[in-house]
Amino acid sequence: MPDIITSPANPRIRKLVELQKKAKLRRETGLFIIEGSRLCTDTPGQYIREVYVTENRMRNASEREQRLLREHPLTIVSEEVMSKAADTSTPQGILCVAGMPVYSREALLGRRQVRDTETDLPEEKGDAPDRKKEPLLLVLEDIQDPGNLGTIFRTAEAAGATGILMSRGTVDLFHPKVVRATMSAIFRMPFYVSGDLCAELQILRQSGIRSYAAHLGGKRAYDALPLTGGCAFLIGNEGNGLSEALTAQADEKIIIPMEGGAESLNAAMAAGILLFEAARQRRMQRV
Repeated sequence: MPDIITSPANPRIRKLVELQKKAKLRRETGLFIIEGSRLCTDTPGQYIREVYVTENRMRNASEREQRLLREHPLTIVSEEVMSKAADTSTPQGILCVAGMPVYSREALLGRRQVRDTETDLPEEKGDAPDRKKEPLLLVLEDIQDPGNLGTIFRTAEAAGATGILMSRGTVDLFHPKVVRATMSAIFRMPFYVSGDLCAELQILRQSGIRSYAAHLGGKRAYDALPLTGGCAFLIGNEGNGLSEALTAQADEKIIIPMEGGAESLNAAMAAGILLFEAARQRRMQRV
């Protein structure tokens, strides 16, 4: 029988609230909160530690939700308790405690044999040849907006990026708003948090990866670059841009040409433009 909690003062519920609010506790425990049906059911099962659900949600659970409720430790809570534990203003009646995915630096390089799903032949007609996926990275310096960081992860996955390097000054990846904005890409996009991005660029250079700083002082437009080899795009803080120290470590400063009175783009938008240009060039190379 599952546990039942009806009091918002229950110690386990207080722990959920603290996990929602305190990055330090998330780091210490390696746990964070996922809310809502889509995100909970999209999360790979090996990361799920506990599931909390209201009676109403349980009665109306979809097939995927029912599987989630069967396969993991389950606690039934009252609507009042769910409202207390949830970060959203209108909870969907289900949330999970999850373990944080952890990646090494090497996982970001993506130099593995991959199959091109656009051109693969059906198995009965023979296998398409494998190809090596060259690293396509983002290097994020002190991104502060949770929505921006979450959108960057989602966009990076869609563009085929192999990984994301982040400074320690970047907003906590497991902040509830970031987690929601990633739409579960947090479990599929390798990432690494570093205390020294300048040193990381030197490591990338030794691995044959060119780094490009998105910068208003750039001379060459992003779409004039050859991006089929290993490359990394540097994206800076929303208000201050890239630091001088990190910019100096890049192989080249590049620019996204703009018309009108705009001087800069949203960080997530800039990341998307750069990544999808690299993706376009790589598709063209395979034709």
